[in-house]
This record gives sequence, C-alpha cells and structure tokens, in this order.
Amino acid sequence: MKKNIAKKLAKRKRKIHKKLSKRNWEDQPKPMLKGGNISYDVDGRHQAISNGGIGNIHQLAQQTGLVDEIDKGIKLLKRHLPYHESDHILNIAYNYLAGGSCLQDIELLRNDEAWLNALGAAIIPDPTTAGDFLRRFDQEEIIEFLEIKNKVRARIWEQQPASFRHEAIINVDGTISPTFGEHKEGMDISYDGQWGYHPLVISLHNTREPLYVVNRPGNAPSHLDSARWIDKSLDLVSGHFEKVQLRGDTDFSLTEHLDKWDDRSTFIFGVDAMANLVKIADGFSENDWEALPKKPKYQVKTRKRRRSQNVKQQVVKKRKFKKIQTEAEHFCYFTYSPGKCKKTYRMIVLRKQLKVIKGNLELFDDIRYFFYITNL
Repeated sequence: MKKNIAKKLAKRKRKIHKKLSKRNWEDQPKPMLKGGNISYDVDGRHQAISNGGIGNIHQLAQQTGLVDEIDKGIKLLKRHLPYHESDHILNIAYNYLAGGSCLQDIELLRNDEAWLNALGAAIIPDPTTAGDFLRRFDQEEIIEFLEIKNKVRARIWEQQPASFRHEAIINVDGTISPTFGEHKEGMDISYDGQWGYHPLVISLHNTREPLYVVNRPGNAPSHLDSARWIDKSLDLVSGHFEKVQLRGDTDFSLTEHLDKWDDRSTFIFGVDAMANLVKIADGFSENDWEALPKKPKYQVKTRKRRRSQNVKQQVVKKRKFKKIQTEAEHFCYFTYSPGKCKKTYRMIVLRKQLKVIKGNLELFDDIRYFFYITNL
C-alpha cells in the first residue's frame, strides 16, 4: 500500500472514531438524519464499480497458474476468435461472484466499462456465446476441469505453513439440487418429491473447498459411485498433508471399502441402527454408559441477563403439538467387525433418552441409538 493512501485511511479512521466517541448529548430539536445538499456528476476519466475486488481475483487466477492450466488442459475451441477457454470459464465464474444468478446476467457486466477495465478486457462473451460454450462440455471434459483446479489447489497447499498441512479432513455428502426446468437432461424426482439432481460433494473441511462435485439424477442414492471419488480425493491430498480423516453419514459407511481406507486414513462414518447393533447396545449395563460432555453454546462476555419468554414453546404447548424433548445423552463403545471387513473397528453408540410431550401431558419415554464406526 502506498504511503499517501495509508495516511488517508488513517485520517478517516481518526475522524470516524472522533464522531463515534461517547458524549453527553442534549435534547435535539431535530432528527439526527437531517440530510443535506448532494450533487451528482459524471467523471470523464474514472468509473465506479460495485465489485471492486474482481481485478484482484483475476490476478489471483493468473498468479496461481489457473488461467494457463485451463488453456493447456481444456481443448474445446479450434480457433480463438477472440476468446480462449479460460475466458469463457472465468467469465461465467465471475458472473456468479458478482451476484449473477443466470447466464443472462452477463449482459449487464459486458455493458459495464468499469468491469471490463478491471479485467483488462476489450470485450467478454455474451450470454448466448457462453451457453454455446457450455454445451461443448461432456463428462470427460468436466472431470478434466476438476483435475485442473485440484492441480492448482495442490500447489497452493504446498505454500501454506506446516500447521495447515497437519491433517486434511474430507467431508462426503450428497445434496438435493432442485430445478424448475422441464427439459433438463438427467433430471429425476428425489425422495422428497423434488425434481432435479442429487450431486455428490466431496470437500476439504479445513478450507471448505469442493474437491469433487459429481452430478447425478435426483433419484440416485447418496452413496452411488462415491467410493471411486473418495479414493480420488485421498490420492489428491496424499503427500500434501501428514494425516487424512474421512467423515460421512450413514450412506457412506461402505463396509467393503473400510479396510482399504483404514490403510490410508482415519475415518468416522454413521451407521444405521440395525437390529443386531441395537441388541448389543441394549445389553450394556447402566455403569457402562458415560454422560456425553457438551460445550456451552456461547460464553457470556458481560453479565448474565434474564431471558425472555420462549414464545415458540408457548404456542407448541397451547396448541398441544407433539414435542420430543431430549432428557439425557450417554455414550459407550465396543469392538465390531462388519460382515464385509476383515479388520475390527470401534463402534461408538450414542444413547438419547427422550420424552414425548403433548401440551402439558407426558405421553411416554423413549430411547434412540445412534451408531458411528471409526478406526480412531
């Protein structure tokens, strides 16, 4: 930062700090928001832009090598008249970064001179050209694009301090992506009645980076073809991080792959409450269970205040809605070897003691078990 800019910013900070300093105000005859004379003018030399950071983002794409890697790895255009593959891809990405929700919003940006100047571009693709470019992609090109991004990511990881590269935590999950279109190839109806897709998302928890996003029909189960992409994620982070941990819900406790993943990482997966597991949990004595320690939601930094009444709970009680209330949580664990595994792992059991209430009437008590398998 230039010295004169730093001085101006410091002066502004002092000025606003002076305005906001505590003082004893007298009774004011007029509202504080008085307004004033404002004049608007058009500068002949400068242009304002609401997304001022886009220039820095594009410099980041250039300096990390993302632009060059896209042009080397993605070959969809025979001639560059006038755009390269990276121009098309970054144009679409920058549109969404600037708050656009569809390709048509690109038209607003390509008519903004300040936007074009920030990117150093004479012109950017229009929405129709962007759509034509997207239709050139098939599954192989999309996978190639994912690998290009991950190649750049790996370089950035290597520049991070050793504390960052101590452990990579990989989250695996599926998410419903609904669509209102009726001509979308591959769409289907999901378990909750929504038309759309059910993409698999494998992300790095440390930085929330999506390592792989694999599109699937809306009726696809969460675990469909997930083992292949989990293996690719392990290949990606291996050598860059000292340790790796896999995490996922019950859909991803793929027992035929646990032995393989045990050799490469630690893992924690949810497991369905199957009858044999529930029978084992019921066989534990009360002394085997330990209370689950819980951290407070937040710490009071000043002093405790009297809490206001819970309006929601009053409505639930008045209208006699059925409510399930957690009374206590305990845990224990035992060794367990799934049918498709040759190794033995730790099965952690979380027991929730619940109370079912309707209005002022306590209907019954209930116990539910939640199971998690891990090699920790």
